[in-house]
Formats: sequence, C-alpha cells, structure tokens
Amino acid sequence: MAIVAGVDFGTLSVRVTLVDSVKGPIGTASASYPLHRRREDPNYATQSHADQMAALAAATRDVLKTTGVRGDAVEAIALDTTGSSVIPVGEGLEPLDEYYLWCDHRAFAEAEEITRKAHELGFEGIEWCGGVYSHEWGFAKLLHWLRHNPEKRAKLVTALEHCDMVAATLSGVTTVKGLKRSVCAMGHKWMWNPKWGGLPPEDFLVAVDPLLKDVRAKIGGEYLTSDSVAGHLSARWAAELGLRAGIPIPVGAFDAHWDAIGSNCREGDAVNVVGTSTCIIAMAHETELVPGVCGVVPGSVHPAYTGIEAGLSATGDIFDAIAKRAHATVAALSDGLDAYKAGQTGLLRLSWDNGDRTVLVNPELGGVTLGWNLVHTAQDELFAAIEGTAFHTRIILERMAEHGVRIDRVINAGGIPQKSEVLNRVYANVLNKPVLVPAGIPTSLGSGIFALLAAGAYKTVEEAQAAVCLPLRTVEPDAQSAAVYERLYRHYRDVYFALGTRDAAPVALGRVLPELRKIASEQVGGLAS
Repeated sequence: MAIVAGVDFGTLSVRVTLVDSVKGPIGTASASYPLHRRREDPNYATQSHADQMAALAAATRDVLKTTGVRGDAVEAIALDTTGSSVIPVGEGLEPLDEYYLWCDHRAFAEAEEITRKAHELGFEGIEWCGGVYSHEWGFAKLLHWLRHNPEKRAKLVTALEHCDMVAATLSGVTTVKGLKRSVCAMGHKWMWNPKWGGLPPEDFLVAVDPLLKDVRAKIGGEYLTSDSVAGHLSARWAAELGLRAGIPIPVGAFDAHWDAIGSNCREGDAVNVVGTSTCIIAMAHETELVPGVCGVVPGSVHPAYTGIEAGLSATGDIFDAIAKRAHATVAALSDGLDAYKAGQTGLLRLSWDNGDRTVLVNPELGGVTLGWNLVHTAQDELFAAIEGTAFHTRIILERMAEHGVRIDRVINAGGIPQKSEVLNRVYANVLNKPVLVPAGIPTSLGSGIFALLAAGAYKTVEEAQAAVCLPLRTVEPDAQSAAVYERLYRHYRDVYFALGTRDAAPVALGRVLPELRKIASEQVGGLAS
C-alpha cells in the first residue's frame, strides 16, 4: 500500500488529494489565490507564482490534518496546472513577472503573426496545431512579453510553463540545464515535436520577430513524458508542505489531460473537462492531423498514446457572467432549469464570449444570442448557454471523428458536471449519445495516478486507473429531445460557420429566427410566439 499526493492547480485555486493505492482518494483540500484582471483590458489575466506556492503549502497541510495522514507517509507528489500559463524567469529561475495565465489573450496579434509566417515559410508545426497558432499559447505570450517589457529583456534566462515551473521550484532546480520539461505542455502549446528536432527552428522564430533570436536555445532542458521523474522534493519545500524530503515528483502536465486520465479515459473516449472553460481530450495509438484542433501530440495525455486536445474558451465563465449581469448566482438561476424542454426558450446562443478555441481558433469573436423577445429572462439565457456549449462541443467532436479520431464514449468530467444534471442531460440529448459522469470529482486524481507510478505502486497507467478511478454513471439521451436538438443543431452549425468565418460562403440565415420561434412554440405551446 502507498499513499501519494495529487495536485491540481486551477484558475482560482489549488486542490490537493491524497490517494491510497488500494482505497483510492482518501481526502481533499483546496486553497485559493487571486486572479489579476483589468477592467480596461479584458484580455489581461495574470497570477503570482508566490501566491500559488503559498496556497499549495496551505492545501497540503490542510489535507494532511483532515485525513490524519503523517507527512512522512506520503511517498510521491505529482502536479498538473493550467496551460498555456507562461512565466518569464531570470537568474536562479526567479520570476521576472507574473504568469501570463491561460486565459490571458493579450497576445492575439502575436499569434496571428506566428500563424501567417508559419504558412508563408511552410513550417510543418502549424499543421500539428490545427493550422492556427493560438493567442493562448507559449510563443505568442513570450513574444508579447518581450515586446512590452524592454527593460527586462536582458534579464530573461528562460520561460517556463506553469507545470514545469512548479516542479522546478519544489525540487530546487535553479538552472536551465537541470530543467525537465513536460512534453504535454511543450507539444501542445510550443510546437515541440521530435519530428522536426524539437522546438521550431531558429530561422522561423527570427522571421516572426528578431526579438525571438536565441530564445530557442534558452528554452532548454530535457523534454519528457509524465512517466519520468522531474526531480525530488527539496528540504525547503518539504518543510513548507509538511512532507518528507526526497520523494519523487514526476514530470507534470496540463490539468485537463490528467483529468482525463483520472476519469478513466481510454482509447475511443472523448472526455469533456467542463469547468471555467472546456477542454476536450482524446487519445489514440494512431491519428491524422485535425484541422482546427489545437493539438495532436505524442505522449501528452498517456505516455504510450498520441493525445488530442480541443475545447471551448469559456463555459463556466459564461454561466457566471450571465448570473452576474442578473445580480444572481448560477445556483439560483439553475433552480427550475430541470423543467425546461429542448429548445423551449427560442434562443440560440453561441459560446464565443471569450473567443473561439476550436475549431475556428479566433479570439476576435464575441458571444452571440439570437431570438430575444421582450419577456426572456436570465434563466432562459442560462439554459440557452448550456445548449450552446453542447452544440459547440458537438461541432468539435464531429470534426475530430471526420479525421479519424475514434469516439466510442463521451465522459463529462471537471467540476460542473458534478453540480449540474441539467448540463449532463442536455449534452446527452444534443450529442445523442450516452454521457458518462464520474461518481465524484476526478480533479487531481490524474495527478495521483502519476504519483502512484512515480512511487512504484503500479507499473502502468491502466493498473493505477483500475485501482483508484471513480465509477462512471450513465446519462442516456431522450429520443424526443434529441430529435428537437437535431433540428436546432443544423441552424447552430450554419450560424457558427457563417458568423465565425471571415468571407464565409453565404447561407440562408433568414430562416433561423422563424425556425427558433417555431421550435419553441411546439415545445411550450406558443410561449415564445
């Protein structure tokens, strides 16, 4: 028997779960940290490394206390984080600034320049990230930082993804040479791939902007999958966390990728990690490139498979924004949603409030709601937003399937499916597939699985999953609701590509609003007429 700690750094808090190799999760604690936003710049989103490390220490000590587990009994600690969350560091790997958090979208112009230059020069890496480099990814954020911090440029030693920075900090690594970098993070967000020798070539980067000269050499260290060890817990941080010095820390990864592992993901599964945003994760032994899908990376989710990542730039954040505008909470607005029928609101809502991550990869889009009348409520909009995120998810899953990604099962993981049976029901009906939901929150359980591998408790991911993953319950689609959503989806898809694609071919959008009213009238006897 072994006990390990699995850590998940989310957008607003860190969760630490103790996992017993036989019993599974035995206790969880969390601690929050501030997200720094600017009203005058909605693209701005940063976080302090020091704040996050203090929260990690608090949550770790809390879970030890509440479970009664002695710190010296914990045999490994593994961590996943948000991404691409990028921090520039100087000598000793000390931060030069805060993290450009995953949801910081200031680098949209830089991303467009990288995309344009990659196609112009024929750099293959752009095809492996869906043909478009994202404003949410590493090189765009680093270039934005270099352009806007001229006084700090000379101090830059390297830039780190969040998961690699935390592992380096915990293990006392202070030089680039000693770094272990995550294939998951670098493959999905920095166009790293052994096929072209790792990172993009120097001549390509300099062609994007001369400020990127020599940056490739600075992004050094060893690139590894998560079945490798990044380091061992230093004496300093062992004291801070209340754990034993010297325990292994495996190479980290992104939160959604390990949430998929913690949800018992296998080949043929698509895992919707539904939280503030949605990450859609799949894995396959063999797959082709998928246009508009942001990452196809060998070894990123499971060391033995190619990981496929897509998603929505906002999900829970949209629900929260609707509630805030109504001076309410999501919980309050959700009361009574279980009585809503498919399409009854007469609203069609596109989930672009924070841009489009997949399949359009366009940060310039904004939320769109069609069909308003004078008596619609915030609750109606919330239900339409749930439907809209389900429709958007269907567009992504269909694109993946068109390009050879096998999807036998859909798993709704993340925090929101545990709180909203309405969301699970809508997704099952929109996708017209059974949706599986873990019987409990799997967040940080994936980290626990990789910690168990590092501790030697299990030899394979599959062995650990069989021992500690939560059971899955099934939400079946309703045939009548699925038929209504089939009609609505055709209109959603038309509007999605017509409004979301520059120079899109004309489509008959004039039929959309009358059809929305017709469907709503059929569902509730003329309420929306």
